[in-house]
Amino acid sequence: MPDRIDLKTHRDLESWVYNRPIRYAIIALIAAVSVLGLFNVFGQRPSTTTADSPSASLEVFAPEHLRGGLLWEARFTIQAHKDLTHAVLQLAPGWLEGMQINTIEPGPIAETSRNGSLLMTLGPVKKGTHYTLYMQFQVIPTNVGRRSADVALYDADQKLVTIDREIKVYP
Repeated sequence: MPDRIDLKTHRDLESWVYNRPIRYAIIALIAAVSVLGLFNVFGQRPSTTTADSPSASLEVFAPEHLRGGLLWEARFTIQAHKDLTHAVLQLAPGWLEGMQINTIEPGPIAETSRNGSLLMTLGPVKKGTHYTLYMQFQVIPTNVGRRSADVALYDADQKLVTIDREIKVYP
């Protein structure tokens, strides 16, 4: 018999490691985590948040709970009630911290930063029309915690509407 082989443990499986209640408890724990994921406890299911003003309305369709490594999408829809000559969307730093931006469609005319926030110049939006911006992200796995995910819509330098959101990232 080879060294370090114990017949009772390795052949007869008589050890606490092979105890059925412990094995069942481990399987139940794995199943419980899977069921909690199905009920969206750990995130990914998107929600819609809207805000209105006399000039425009803004809708954000994105998840509020995320997991590390997750690929996800956010949709920003602007409905113009008046002509917007220079629509600008401002995203709080929480949209970018610990996130990788994979794509922005349609591409904004210009991108810049204001106090850590991302500003995207979208151009004119005519009264009665809407503009939809899609962004795809991936959560960097080491990004854990809560982040401010506020969104503001401007027409040039005039703030039209603000949405207060928060993103929570699970490990």
